[in-house]
Amino acid sequence: MAIVKSELATSELIPHLREARARLLELVADLDDEQMLGERLAIVNPLRWEIAHAAHFQEFWLLRHLRGFDPIQPTGNAGNLDPDKLYDSARVAHDTRWDLPLPSKAETIAYTQRILDRVIEEAGKTAGRELTDAGGYNEAYFMHLSLLHEDMHNEAITCTRQTLGYTAPRLSIGDGETGRRGDKGTQRQSDAQIPGGIFRLGSEAGSGFVFDNEQWAHEVTVKPFAISRTATSNAEFAAFVEDGGYRRREFWHDDGWRWRESVKAEHPVYWRRESGWQRRVFNQWLSLEPHLPALHVNWFEADAYCRWAGRRLPTEVEWEMAASCEPADDGCGIRFGKRIFPWESEAPMPDRANLDWQFGGLLAVDALPAGDSAFGVRQMIGNVWEWTATDLEPYLQPLGFVPGPYKEYSAPWFGDHKVLRGGCWATRSRLIRNNYRNFYKPDRRDVWAGFRTCAK
Repeated sequence: MAIVKSELATSELIPHLREARARLLELVADLDDEQMLGERLAIVNPLRWEIAHAAHFQEFWLLRHLRGFDPIQPTGNAGNLDPDKLYDSARVAHDTRWDLPLPSKAETIAYTQRILDRVIEEAGKTAGRELTDAGGYNEAYFMHLSLLHEDMHNEAITCTRQTLGYTAPRLSIGDGETGRRGDKGTQRQSDAQIPGGIFRLGSEAGSGFVFDNEQWAHEVTVKPFAISRTATSNAEFAAFVEDGGYRRREFWHDDGWRWRESVKAEHPVYWRRESGWQRRVFNQWLSLEPHLPALHVNWFEADAYCRWAGRRLPTEVEWEMAASCEPADDGCGIRFGKRIFPWESEAPMPDRANLDWQFGGLLAVDALPAGDSAFGVRQMIGNVWEWTATDLEPYLQPLGFVPGPYKEYSAPWFGDHKVLRGGCWATRSRLIRNNYRNFYKPDRRDVWAGFRTCAK
């Protein structure tokens, strides 16, 4: 079995751990204790629980699992309660998290800081010698795991603020250019033609830290296909709504129609009609921006739009191929190998991808041409997550799926979740790349998700 290790040393990861925790706390800095508990919903967590869970996860893997330390106890309402009974997501049922004796916001923040300080202190003591667990995973691997886990929760907290109608987070980064128009819609209606060929889907062994559901790269034969150069825009999706798309049974998957009827959906969840369409952005209602990507639509809505438009969602192998491949020199087929990012291997920058809260929200679907893939497909990284047609399943391997140390990351969700690709404006650039697989149930429309389409 190949052992996955971080490509960064522990000393290189420590500044990232500090920055992630600072961002976590900045995202909730303006919220009071009541807001930090929030409404009991199936799609959010109480934020007092969530920020402590991120720290508890870090403490478990880096101090307890790797070093055998006793757990760090929270203070306040929790008393001497076992922190695993408070903050272990595998043990604490979601709908009970509001009923726990959660410490106050101030006490929770102090708990997270004690954990981070101890993690950094212990890493300093072992600098120069590699700690590994019984499975051969090293300290840097678990640092990377906890860092990216925290990044995911930072994005989830941003979603929670949108779901609960809180104000937009006030962060110390970004240039505020959200909603800029990009390139006047010149590419919005066109497709990129992707030649068929043999493609290696997934991550290669030895390529650094990857999650278990990306293991390992394997050959897939793909037929030629045509994929839209840009994500579906608000203007395009509004045409579907205006044509009665939500009421026309012929466009809907059976499960999707049952979902639509159960929630009485007539349009995307954060849209309303007030002298024209508006959409809610955190706590503000804005006129619908036609040039921005359709957002907060679930898989059922995306699939229904495709049927209405005579299109289809891309499979995840098609999506990854369009993002990663280069055309062969003779113009027929694809070259061997694949890009880490659509624009090659350089780290994401603001002129290539809308990530890291850099613009404070969405950009036009045709913005950032410097981030195009080799086939001219735009914004495959950043802006909005993109639904694919594919169910989340393990990649086929000779020995079957082998979970990573964090066994609950992928395996519990196989079969009933759909794969999303590409990241969104609140995704961290150190997390995302062409191979990364996100996943949600098809009825989820609270996440920062849109879609692009393929020709039938």
